[in-house]
Amino acid sequence: MGEAETDADLSAWPDVQEPPGAVEAVAGAAIERLPERVRGPVGWLLARWPGRIFFRSAAACVRIEIFDRSMTIAAQFFTSVFPILILIATWFGGTDSRTLADVVSMPEESRSLLDQALQNSGGSTFGVVGVLIVLASATSLSRALTRGYAAIWLLPRPRSSLRSAWRWLAVVVSLALSLIVVRALGGYMAAIPPGNVWQRVVAFSIDVAVTLFVPWLLLSGLIPVRRLLPTSLLFALVMLVVRPASAVWLPHALEVSAERYGSIGVAFTYLAWLYVVAFCLLLSAVVGKAVAMDEGWLGRWFRGETG
Repeated sequence: MGEAETDADLSAWPDVQEPPGAVEAVAGAAIERLPERVRGPVGWLLARWPGRIFFRSAAACVRIEIFDRSMTIAAQFFTSVFPILILIATWFGGTDSRTLADVVSMPEESRSLLDQALQNSGGSTFGVVGVLIVLASATSLSRALTRGYAAIWLLPRPRSSLRSAWRWLAVVVSLALSLIVVRALGGYMAAIPPGNVWQRVVAFSIDVAVTLFVPWLLLSGLIPVRRLLPTSLLFALVMLVVRPASAVWLPHALEVSAERYGSIGVAFTYLAWLYVVAFCLLLSAVVGKAVAMDEGWLGRWFRGETG
């Protein structure tokens, strides 16, 4: 099929490593441009673990264009995962859309529209051809994530191959199911005192599992799970803050957007929320990679190089 920027066959990718001393050379050049009185403290900080992680993460964020990639992934998530959630609600949820509406914090106006659509269609909305179209278009999210992880880990640009199609499908389906599972298990755990603590434990565990599984699968296992663990832990920790904050802000913002601008306002609000989540995902991957590849004892432990 030739080379393309959107698909990925990673089975033949070489193990590409960051050029040794590249970051240190850039840091040294940057320090030389600073006033002489601050060179010493800055050089001392960059020689320590926090400074190394900060500088390498900042350099990687600039290199991968994290703001642009976050918007791309947010848009792909909106057009990929939401249709799969509707497909699941249609096929397995009957005409009851409450689970789907609760998962995405849908405002009442949009809930009524979804109820009408599912009640009128039942399971006939998605035939075999419709399901295939939905799943095929949903794989755009997997390809965007593959490009992002490849850029972070300095792997070559992906090449197109249908052999990776099952990986793309597995990723988008697992992302959609994780939203439902977090909501469902969180509801069960809320009845076990202390409910808030168990809900956060469930969400944290699923976030770690998903963010380990997705890059490992998309990169064909080229990056060991142990090196991906800092990324997963960081993202899960960040989501412990983002998820409660979004639970307060998102429903109100959706209601206001629906009243003022209708469906288009709801869509833009969802995109803004997904942008924050995508940014947290990429930033966690960048910082996690810097931690895993650091020459300190923690980096060596994540790489399995300690005695």
